[in-house]
Amino acid sequence: MVLSLLSLCAKEVVRDHSSSHSWLRWMPKDLYRALLEAAFSTCRPLAVGELVQRWPELTLRVGGRRKPGQTAPNRLCIQSMLLGVVRGLTDHRCALEVLDLCGVQGDEGGMGDPMGGWSLTVALCTMVLKARVRTRRPQRTRREQKKERDQERKRISALERERDLKRERGQKKRDGELNSNESTNVGERTESSGSVSEEDLSKGVRRRMEIERKRERTVLGSSERDAEEKEMDRDVVVHVRADLFVNGRSWERVHSALSTSGPLKLQCRYLRVEEISVPSISILLDLLPRRGLLGVDIRYSSLGVAGLAELLPLLSTFPALKSLRLHYCNLDFRRVHPSQSEALGELSQGLARLQELRHLSLTALRLPGQLRVLLSSLPQPLEILELPYLSLSPADFAYLSCSHHTSTLQQLDLSENRLDENTLPSIRRLLSQASGSLQHLSLSGCGLTDGLLGLLLPSLGGCRALKSLALALNPLSMAGLMDLVKMAVRMPSLRQLLYPNPLEDYQPGLPDLPSSAQLLDWPLDETSDINLTSNKLNRVLIDNGRSDIFLTCDLLNYDKDMVA
Repeated sequence: MVLSLLSLCAKEVVRDHSSSHSWLRWMPKDLYRALLEAAFSTCRPLAVGELVQRWPELTLRVGGRRKPGQTAPNRLCIQSMLLGVVRGLTDHRCALEVLDLCGVQGDEGGMGDPMGGWSLTVALCTMVLKARVRTRRPQRTRREQKKERDQERKRISALERERDLKRERGQKKRDGELNSNESTNVGERTESSGSVSEEDLSKGVRRRMEIERKRERTVLGSSERDAEEKEMDRDVVVHVRADLFVNGRSWERVHSALSTSGPLKLQCRYLRVEEISVPSISILLDLLPRRGLLGVDIRYSSLGVAGLAELLPLLSTFPALKSLRLHYCNLDFRRVHPSQSEALGELSQGLARLQELRHLSLTALRLPGQLRVLLSSLPQPLEILELPYLSLSPADFAYLSCSHHTSTLQQLDLSENRLDENTLPSIRRLLSQASGSLQHLSLSGCGLTDGLLGLLLPSLGGCRALKSLALALNPLSMAGLMDLVKMAVRMPSLRQLLYPNPLEDYQPGLPDLPSSAQLLDWPLDETSDINLTSNKLNRVLIDNGRSDIFLTCDLLNYDKDMVA
């Protein structure tokens, strides 16, 4: 990566913190962004804190989608930034009103000591609580400055509105005079046959005056409603937008921060909760601002059917909610009970209220034969559908192949749902319907043998938009793998292929048709060359001029988003 001259100079400036007092006071506002990026990239936490404390812009965004090879911000830099935000509340040089930290979290223990989502959430909540205590002191300059700016904006808006109303009244007055002259002329021409009565004319004038007053009240009413909404946040100086990760240990801290009124207000883009009860999740949802929440991810929580039916109406109150992910939430419809049909009806009604849902992920919920009931109620077609470990039945595959979601799917995960001769026609029809939109497909652990894969290859090859394909943990031989790669080189959009280890690479004793769990646990044959399979497959790519395809059998480190 070639650095610009500005980036090189910024890194040199933030290198020596002892000289910051001499250059910060003279630094132009336009250079703060470059200096902050340099401080983050070179891990200068003291420089980060001082820059944020004096941040001259209304908005500060840190995080977002990282470039390949780019690491998440360092933990010390994040902590220093949060401290700078709190100090900036009483610093008249700071103009910050929105702090956007969405996507800033990294993997715990990763390269560069990043701050994970769980630690970041606790740090943010601590910052919110600390800011409330700090600003109880007499220093209220930031709040007063914001109030003055709001009052100035309101005054300008009122003047513009008054000017528009005067102009509109003047125009109507001129139009009324013209209409009056025309009415007089018409009255003179029709006097002998009976003219329009004065009572009718006065009714028309009163009607126009009522319409005008109603329009004025509407304009003023909308502005009053906006003012009321702003009045609720009158004590808020900085809105902090982030992805929140909540578990049983951090729930109390998050609850305190969300229910606290003060100069900092938490707003959530994506909410991820783990091992939390339904009542606790409901309390969090009630505390979150209604606008801005895009996704909810619930994991390892014993919701049950009744609990999920209770949460869905709460989720429907978030108008921008696009993603719902449920992982290992103890929903099992294989156990027949008397109220099962009623519970399914409640789930269907709850999902029907999610008007903007585009991403649905249901992992290990055990819903055989019930896919139609759940998905048919969704008002909008899905773009991302993840159904791993769902024990899908042939009826489920048949419905999915002809549902209203098929033609819009961009990502589809059917991992660990066993395929056979009965379900293969539905899968082929599904791939045919989604061939123009499907970009990521996972059929890992689906029991695909050489014969089944051979029947499926023509349909896979027809997916002209497919970028990544995952087929790990399927019992394929080396011959089946070669057929797979020969098909892959003819797919112009394909960039990544996760293939299984061939059966020849395992130690003797493996069953003829092993399951995905057996393939995962069975040891590989150490006497054979591990790289032999990889070399043979990559040779096919080179011979066909497709070195742009990345082949891997590393299931743990596979990431489809690398080619997104």
